[in-house]
Amino acid sequence: MTMANGSGVQSVDRAIDLLEIMTDLGGDAALSELAAAAGLPLPTIHRLMRTLVGRGYARQLPSRRYTLGPRLIRLGESAGRQLGASARPHLERLARELGESANLAMIDRDMVVYVAQASSSHSMRMFTEVGRRVYTHCTGVGKMVLAELPDQTVRDIVGRVGMPPATDLSITDVNDLITEIRTIREQGYAVDDGEQEIGVRCFAVPVKDAPTPTALSISGPAARVTYEFGEAALPLLHEVAETISKELLSAA
Repeated sequence: MTMANGSGVQSVDRAIDLLEIMTDLGGDAALSELAAAAGLPLPTIHRLMRTLVGRGYARQLPSRRYTLGPRLIRLGESAGRQLGASARPHLERLARELGESANLAMIDRDMVVYVAQASSSHSMRMFTEVGRRVYTHCTGVGKMVLAELPDQTVRDIVGRVGMPPATDLSITDVNDLITEIRTIREQGYAVDDGEQEIGVRCFAVPVKDAPTPTALSISGPAARVTYEFGEAALPLLHEVAETISKELLSAA
């Protein structure tokens, strides 16, 4: 058996770095932008990108810019399913102890996708289909994952997908969204107060060290999920989020 040489491992590291740089830049970038961000010469970047394009992990647009490729979708969906499966027992604990529906969601292609849920035992409860994709600006989990990103990235995301209102309470101005995102960063949690669905309130916290910005939430009818409920629930939400985070780190 032969050992991989240092240059081979370095090439893998560099290719992964380029995929992450493209993600940080919003999903597409020019060769010069990749070279500047990676601190590598253009010929090296070009060679690596040619390999990624050939394997379907990147595409080159008619504008000559590079974008993330379709093969990453399959990997991301599989990773999301695995994360959801491992987190489900923790969501079931939240639903059991708090009496409301618990959700796990992550950012994916400028939207938020739900990867796991545990439903409340109440007859009137919130149900979100696993795999459902929603806008980031009008959901608790969406605003929470945006808070994990730089302000300019938040602007880029909503600039690409828009900010259509789900209800009359939805934020529709990017500057208002940035103001709320900064508040969320300071307080460590996000609230969706009827912004996605009238009469529904959601409290969300971040899951640190996830492969992509990820949030954990508890949601239900606003009559039950009051601000007093949220204040009491947040310590447990943070505890469970930290547990999920530790499991991710131990599996790395």
